[in-house]
This record gives sequence, structure tokens and C-alpha cells, in this order.
Amino acid sequence: MRPQMEKVSTRKADGLEIRYAEWNAGAEPTLLLLNPWPETIYAWEQLWPRLSAAGHVLAIDLPGFGHSQARADLFSPQAMGRFLVGLIEEWELGAPHVFGPDVGAPTALFAAAESPSSLLSAVIGNGATSYPLEVDGTLKDLIDNPDFESLLALDGAEIVRQSMTMHETYTVSAAALEDYVTGYAGSRFGESARFVRNYPTDLALLEGLLPRIETPVKIIAGDHDPMVPLSNATYLTERLPHCELTVLDLGHFAWEDGAEAWGDAALAWLDGGYTRVGGDA
Repeated sequence: MRPQMEKVSTRKADGLEIRYAEWNAGAEPTLLLLNPWPETIYAWEQLWPRLSAAGHVLAIDLPGFGHSQARADLFSPQAMGRFLVGLIEEWELGAPHVFGPDVGAPTALFAAAESPSSLLSAVIGNGATSYPLEVDGTLKDLIDNPDFESLLALDGAEIVRQSMTMHETYTVSAAALEDYVTGYAGSRFGESARFVRNYPTDLALLEGLLPRIETPVKIIAGDHDPMVPLSNATYLTERLPHCELTVLDLGHFAWEDGAEAWGDAALAWLDGGYTRVGGDA
């Protein structure tokens, strides 16, 4: 039976309605997939069949992203990392492999720093993690814009449609595009931008935590990302004690444009790579 991402539901975590898709519950290990921005759980549509064959797969829209309920105090990497630790405990997920591209990258790292026993490993990439910040393009504009109210006035649906033209080879499915557009329509995109606007503060905090993170970390990054330069990945390799970097000839949406190569790297990591890199992990 082929995994169906159409089977989605919501569940409470810390009092919030969190939208998720799940397959193979009860299998081991658990793969907890976080949404990139401005995407949703459907960002995993291409990789879903391969990842589902590797264990219990659970994809979530983080609070305030996609179709999950928002709460103002969670729009920062540090707060979101703490929320993630709580969700893992509340949903009794054990210690999952956390997949966090884009906004999921600093979230996963803060979770690992907050509670090392909560993550078996992290698979991240194409997300801002360095301090001082190294970001470009529209991401830099959103962070630097002094007028937050102007972001709330943006047509979120149109912003998402424009963002989806940045893929190099992959054409987002109609179902995924509709899910992305409706997930960030109106002022919801602008509200979610609060998260990246907290990068200057939170990534400064993360800098001091990185050398103490014992969780094995796999970094899969595109080498010509127009918004998050590869330097963010190399920055992590110089500071994380247990990490491995795979560089792909791709831009920002590496998990979709290069799903086969991205999946190969991720599955090799699950198939023993994380234990080798993590030593006693």
C-alpha cells in the first residue's frame, strides 16, 4: 500500500492544533519531518515514499506555519526548538530523527541543545544558522525591513506563488501549491516572517551552543542557494562536534529539486551514518 500524504489530521501539542501527516506508526525509527518556509508538510511529497520505507514517518507544520495554529511567543528558533522538545515528549515519539530543512534547521539545533536525549539525530540544511547572519535575496529583505506592518499587508498567497517559481527543475504539484497558498494567505505569511526576523538575536545565542551539541547532525545543502549561502553549512561543520556535510549542485529547494540525491544522503545517514559520526550516539 502506497503512503498517502492526503491523509492528514490535527492534534494538540502545548494546547495548539498542529497539522500532521503520518505513516507506519509503531515502526522504528521515527522520522519527524518539519516544514520548510513558505511550504507545508507537502514539501515532503516527493520523498514521502522513500522515507516511509525507512520507519515511522510523521510530518508536521510547525506552529504558525502552513496550517498549524499560531502563537506569538513561538515565532523564534529558540522558542520553536523548545516547543519541538515538548511535542516529542507529549506525543511520546521517543527520540526521533528530526528532519529540518530551511526554518527547521535552527529549530532542530535549538531542540538538540535544549534536550540532547530528545533527538536521535538531526538532518538539516539550506537554513540560516550562522552568526553574524549570512543571508541574501528576499530572505535578507524580510529580516532587514524596518516596517513590519508592511509585511502584514503583503498578499501572502501571491508571495507563495512567486516563491514557488524559484525551483530549478521541480514543478510543485497542484495539491501542494494549493496547500502552500492557503497556508500563508492574507497576513499569515507576514506573521510567519516574525520567525526569521528573530534570527539576529537567536542565531547569536546559537553560536555559543553549537560546540556543546552532542546530537549527530547531517547537513545536506545546495551549493548555490540564492538566499542561504553554503557558508551557513560550513559554519556548522567548524563548530558542531558530530556532523557530516553533503553538498549538492542545487539551489534553495534542494529537498525537492534534488529529491533523489537528497534522499540518498538522508537514507545513508539513517542506515548507520549517524552512529559513525556520533561515535557513541
